Amino acid sequence: MGAEYYRAESESGDHIEDPSEDALFMLIDDLNDTDNTFVVVQPDEDDPAWFTSVAVLDEGGYEVVRRDTTRREHDVATETSIDQIARDLTIWMATRDLPGRPTQHTSNF
Repeated sequence: MGAEYYRAESESGDHIEDPSEDALFMLIDDLNDTDNTFVVVQPDEDDPAWFTSVAVLDEGGYEVVRRDTTRREHDVATETSIDQIARDLTIWMATRDLPGRPTQHTSNF
């Protein structure tokens, strides 16, 4: 059975279905600069509309990419705190449109 909403998978093949903030922290903390250099999180579906990734940088820290084609969002940032990355990604993913969950609407009011 696949993830209900999204799946996190690292280069080494470790994966977690619908990861919590703590699970994302652990996956990112396990990254290294040799054979496990990135984690990708995206909906568990064909041709997902959004994804986010975290990659180890040679000079230290992490490159965090957030992309959502339906909202025309593409953000690339550098971060050093795994705790901050996991928290920010959890919040960002909570605002995404996910299969099986009603579409979220924003208002200017």
